[in-house]
Amino acid sequence: MRMSRYFLPVLKEDPAEAAIVSHRLMLRAGMIKQSSAGIYSWLPMGYKVLRKIEDIVHEEQQKAGHMPMLMPTIQSADLWRESGRYDDYGEEMLRIKDRHDRDMLFTPTAEELITDIFRSHVSSYKDLPLTLYQIQWKFRDERRPRFGVMRGREFYMKDGYNFDLTKEDALHAYNRHLVSYLRTYERMGLQAIPMRADSGPIGGDDTHEFLVLADTGESEVFYDSAVTDLTFGDREIDFDDVDQCQSIMEEFTTKYARTDETHDEALFNEVPEERRRTARGIEVGQIFYFGTKYSDAMNAKVQGPDGKPVAVHMGSHGIGVSRLLGAIIEASHDDKGIIWPEGVTPYHVGIVNLKQGDEEADAACEQLYKEFTAAGLEPLYDDRKERAGGKFATMDLIGLPWRITVGPRGLKNGVVELTSRKTGESTEMTPAEAVARVKDIYAGA
Repeated sequence: MRMSRYFLPVLKEDPAEAAIVSHRLMLRAGMIKQSSAGIYSWLPMGYKVLRKIEDIVHEEQQKAGHMPMLMPTIQSADLWRESGRYDDYGEEMLRIKDRHDRDMLFTPTAEELITDIFRSHVSSYKDLPLTLYQIQWKFRDERRPRFGVMRGREFYMKDGYNFDLTKEDALHAYNRHLVSYLRTYERMGLQAIPMRADSGPIGGDDTHEFLVLADTGESEVFYDSAVTDLTFGDREIDFDDVDQCQSIMEEFTTKYARTDETHDEALFNEVPEERRRTARGIEVGQIFYFGTKYSDAMNAKVQGPDGKPVAVHMGSHGIGVSRLLGAIIEASHDDKGIIWPEGVTPYHVGIVNLKQGDEEADAACEQLYKEFTAAGLEPLYDDRKERAGGKFATMDLIGLPWRITVGPRGLKNGVVELTSRKTGESTEMTPAEAVARVKDIYAGA
């Protein structure tokens, strides 16, 4: 993409309405524009990152054997009355009526809808286990929407639902999701800590939240610092292997880590004093096992091996796709702007032409642009006729991991400058070496 043809409405000043870093930088970097309280338009740069995050979620869900689908954003209230949640859910649910005076609602979550789909089409234990998921817009009418996409009313979310014959099978699905989520977050450059949490209106006894540590987090968290030393790495996973998934789950959940809702001071005091930590955390996902809560209420049963009907065991599993974008910025920025991890960067490399109109500089930039594109990478070429300082400020603000600076002085010596956004370190090398270096970085990312 050439900057001269791109829609990137960057702001020079901090917006007055932005109280946290991610909201401020997303507005300044031209990623979003508020439509109304807690509702945003996603502009090209923000939409591009949102899709990168979504792609990673899809890939990891399908590696775990989960099947994508898509459900409507508007649901009938009848299903929610059947489950008993329509009146219990509270004012966060946006209740509406259609022209025939039927009660409808804008989806805050989809347990009822997916259970209705399941009971309509699955009748035998032979069709289990089954896990379906979607990535879809949701709406919760927050009393005080704030912090940009971190606590908006409309949000983009992955919600998945497992159906299993027994509790043991459903708990394997729970562990499988936990492992899948750990892989997902690490690919995005995040360390998300699974913490025992409260189930809220979803229900159920077993639930973990995944939280990213950040000063602006909405939850107070208490944890053993040893949990931050854990990494998933590149280990190979057989998601059908019950023991392997259980082992990894225990590895990441046996260290003390809880939100303020489930904090146990006595248990926390058993952690060695030098490892006890308190901080703030941003929730980026949650998994639930709730047994037969919905299948009992909505008569979602299958014929068991003995020929008798049995209510299926269920769980639900969510990742806040749009919220993740804000969490990544909260975890990865400096006073100049965003620092995108390589896995979710909107463009792989920025090309800055220090003297637009100079024949040699223009030709060198065009060649870099062509070579990166041919290699399957996406460059963002700042070909605007603007001062070098303005170009550097824009690149720092939007946070691409790598920048190549091209100017007449360097080209006289046959070199360009490759700069890391994360470290600020710059290295002079030939254009061919710069292309090879960036290609190697993303080949190993």
